[in-house]
Amino acid sequence: MRVGQGYDVHAFAGLGGGEFADSAAPHVTLGGVQIPHPRPLLAHSDGDVLVHALCDALLGAAALGDIGRLFPDSDPNYRGISSLVLLQNVVARLESAGWILCNADMTVIAQAPKIAPHAATMIKQLSKTMGCEPGQLNIKATTSEGLGAVGRGEGIAVQAVVLIQDKNVQDKNAHASLNGNSQ
Repeated sequence: MRVGQGYDVHAFAGLGGGEFADSAAPHVTLGGVQIPHPRPLLAHSDGDVLVHALCDALLGAAALGDIGRLFPDSDPNYRGISSLVLLQNVVARLESAGWILCNADMTVIAQAPKIAPHAATMIKQLSKTMGCEPGQLNIKATTSEGLGAVGRGEGIAVQAVVLIQDKNVQDKNAHASLNGNSQ
């Protein structure tokens, strides 16, 4: 088993230039879900800071690098891309390397928008994208009590922690339990 940790932060538009994740719509995308918000996040992709942190946690746990190296913002192929496409790619890389997800826990740090009303929808979307059970994923939110850039409402940050397991170990344990043996 291995643990991975990921972190990402994106600024809201209107704070000094940069690329708009989606300037045509008043929303932010988190966990593959569009959440109404008057200011989109600045990003080269769709700006899904939650998925970016999750991807980095998964890649880190499997020692496969990070999303900045795999999907550089200097590559025009990733301009405006759905972060769920990146997540599918990361999950495929993990599976090819023999790893499977045990669980993922993500914390959204933001003054706004409110996350709780959307968490179940985000989990459903992520579990579908990753091919895992919703019970393997958790999303929660907090504020930074007005401290720092995120506390001043300048952006959104996300921390993600994952536990992955060697697929062969899971298969061996499943086979043993079918035969009445526990390990």
